[in-house]
Amino acid sequence: MPTHNPFRPPQRNNSLGYVLLFALVLTLVYYIFNPQGAATSAKAVEVPISQMVTLYNDKKLATIEVKADKLYATDKDKKDYFAVRPEGESLKDLGFSDPTTPTEIKAVSSESATFWLNVISGWLPVILFIALIVFMARQMGKGANSAFSFGKSQARVFNHNGKKKTTFADVAGMEESKEELKEVVDFLSHPKKYTKIGAKIPRGVMLVGAPGTGKTLLARAVAGEANVPFFSISGSEFVEMFVGVGASRVRDLFQKAKKNAPCIIFIDEIDAVGRQRGFGMGGGHDEREQTLNQILTEMDGFENETNVIVMAATNRPDILDAALTRPGRFDRRVVIDMPNLIEREQILKVHARNKPLDDKADLKRVAQQTPGFSGADLENLLNEAAIQAAKGGHSTIKQEDMERSIERVGLGPERKSRRLNDEEKKITAYHEVGHALVGHLLPGCDPIHKVTIIPRGMALGVTWSMPEEDVHLKSLSKFKDEICSLLGGYVAEKTFFNDVTTGASSDLARATDIARRMVTEYGMSPELGLVTFSERGNSYMGADFGSSKNYSESIASKIDGAISKIISEAQERTTTLIAENKGLMDTIAAELLKKEVLNDTEFSAFFEKTKAPKKKETSKKTE
Repeated sequence: MPTHNPFRPPQRNNSLGYVLLFALVLTLVYYIFNPQGAATSAKAVEVPISQMVTLYNDKKLATIEVKADKLYATDKDKKDYFAVRPEGESLKDLGFSDPTTPTEIKAVSSESATFWLNVISGWLPVILFIALIVFMARQMGKGANSAFSFGKSQARVFNHNGKKKTTFADVAGMEESKEELKEVVDFLSHPKKYTKIGAKIPRGVMLVGAPGTGKTLLARAVAGEANVPFFSISGSEFVEMFVGVGASRVRDLFQKAKKNAPCIIFIDEIDAVGRQRGFGMGGGHDEREQTLNQILTEMDGFENETNVIVMAATNRPDILDAALTRPGRFDRRVVIDMPNLIEREQILKVHARNKPLDDKADLKRVAQQTPGFSGADLENLLNEAAIQAAKGGHSTIKQEDMERSIERVGLGPERKSRRLNDEEKKITAYHEVGHALVGHLLPGCDPIHKVTIIPRGMALGVTWSMPEEDVHLKSLSKFKDEICSLLGGYVAEKTFFNDVTTGASSDLARATDIARRMVTEYGMSPELGLVTFSERGNSYMGADFGSSKNYSESIASKIDGAISKIISEAQERTTTLIAENKGLMDTIAAELLKKEVLNDTEFSAFFEKTKAPKKKETSKKTE
């Protein structure tokens, strides 16, 4: 995609200035260390011109050289002399005309050579000094131009005419979002169809979604489908230290866009300038608020004939100013969710276009193993798979390469250097088998995909579960089953070793978080009823600033009691399940210690051999 900005002046070549500066330095060095103009010896003794003539006529000189207005000589004893020739006197008039004198006079300078030597030695420093002054003036002028362009927009312009462009075909999934944005494409392509019937196209479109879901890609696809220029800028590029610069850049950006209409202005991370006003620490007239005010003014200034659409992206819609999202400004809000199972498979196919996949590679299975992955995560996953294939010397990307990349992206690389002793390895094996066994026996838990005791990231072992399909609603029984599975490692350690370790800390934190949400957000506690208890505050600020509880201390005590009750009931239930299957756990743990990794087929085979069916009980039995 081209990134050249036609509004940005071309950069000047500064090499001439460096050449002039280097030449001036050389000249100064020459005159500092050689003020006599190339003397043959630094030990030469100055003598009167008459003495030089006498030495010459007495045949005591071995060599004599004439350079400009100076004569340099060396006698037969290797002593050096020099004398200054009187101005206007020739060598013949001075007495150097005796043909019987064997001393050779070398390099007798002509008047022309003397003239040019004088010109070079006298005027070259002046010329170089003037050139340096001119160069410095040009640099200062360029700096002044930079100062005048400080308030100019730095937006990158993408013009799709005659070049490879991004279209909706390059955006996998997001069918509802693309359908809604097709109206924008149609308006940019056929504006009169709407204006003649009195319809007004939305002036602004807000793309809302989690990081990595493809908001910027979708905006570029809209411009590519409509075949119009695309002005892209980040919200943070408006804000500078100097007040008024951001507003000036906004004005310049909208002026350029109107000249290039029809076109699209895309402001990424608009929450950098679009936060609610009145909550800033710098008062009500800071740079960010002035920039936001200018954006609002420019959007209000659009006439019906102005074919400019402003698109913006954010993952923090809750902190945007109400004036920014009201009708007439950003009229449309397009929500981009995390991709579902079908969309993940489509995204994987798009990113696999330029990658050689093995014939047995199953992208659908990869999509099943990656719930909660965004488009950026999936792209990174396939890139990691390609790296794994290249490291393994494969000519194609195999299924196992993608399986390893899922674990690497989700949990981090294997840490083979972290060696566990036999006791730690045994505790880790029983801990992970505890998770897996409880998760397999309870119907609300996702099927077990893999169990390993190879350290990854910060974990000494991992139990990987994989949902069979995307789930959008979770029931009370599913939450309770998941808490039991999380407590499986802790209970297994306590049952088999009569002790507990620090390995269960992250499991306990996740279990407590689920229980807290059940009580405070989902109304799943019979003791507290159908009331939500959340801490409200300015979500864009830190957790310690502006937050307040909407319940009393007595209610807080009841919340703590309800959370403890949920965890205690789950612990009792998990202890019962593990006690009933101690022999099976010993068998699975022994195999895990031997192989270090058990896949879903190997793990399920233990339950088929022992004919231990998946229990059909639900958490209602423990209520």
